[in-house]
Amino acid sequence: MPHDRVDLFKPEPGNASAAVKSRSDAVILAELRAVLSAHPDGLRRWSVMQAIRKGRSHTGHAIPQNFEAEVERTFRRFCAHAMTKHSDAPSKDAFFFRPAEKAGEVWALLRDRAPSWTNGALVEVI
Repeated sequence: MPHDRVDLFKPEPGNASAAVKSRSDAVILAELRAVLSAHPDGLRRWSVMQAIRKGRSHTGHAIPQNFEAEVERTFRRFCAHAMTKHSDAPSKDAFFFRPAEKAGEVWALLRDRAPSWTNGALVEVI
């Protein structure tokens, strides 16, 4: 009986990987919002990662191996200064920015857009 070869690394059409990715982005976006809203002047990238890791360990959520890459990708996607060539979100949908007056990799929340965030709006953006 012939066996078909299956590529385990190729996503199958119609699977739920896009839905899982969307949920993951929404969770990371909410975590970024929570961490950065407590720091109006912004926070260094390393400190953001540590705060999200600490929050996840307290709540018992998994910390995937590519955790920092996912957080970085989500931040860049919704960053006001992200390159539009690589960004899926137009600048009007930006929620974050990098303060120009701060040295190093500092991330901050766009305060004027933070109050309008709701779970429904996050899902629509993503």
